Amino acid sequence: MAIQLSDGAFEAEVLQCDLPVLVDFWAPWCGPCRAMGPVIDELTNEYAGQVKVAKMNVDENPSTPSKYGIRAIPTLILFKGGEVVEQITGAVSKSSIKEMLSQKAL
Repeated sequence: MAIQLSDGAFEAEVLQCDLPVLVDFWAPWCGPCRAMGPVIDELTNEYAGQVKVAKMNVDENPSTPSKYGIRAIPTLILFKGGEVVEQITGAVSKSSIKEMLSQKAL
């Protein structure tokens, strides 16, 4: 399972992490977000030790999504060395996410 992030833990878990971090910004009422859930969980297992995968509920944690300009969900942001290196908005295929990870994270 992906790590559940909060605004308070974001800096330590994402920005200060030695590994690249893929953050899924989502909400429980969002159908496309729920559809992406199993894909995110699969990626968590497939990239264990290479990429940290985390989820942030935008309703419970409004500060961080606002800081990164999240206007639509689901939005996936890949952080590396504390910096945003890639962003994908909307429900996308697992292969699209894997391609992005192989190009930008590994």
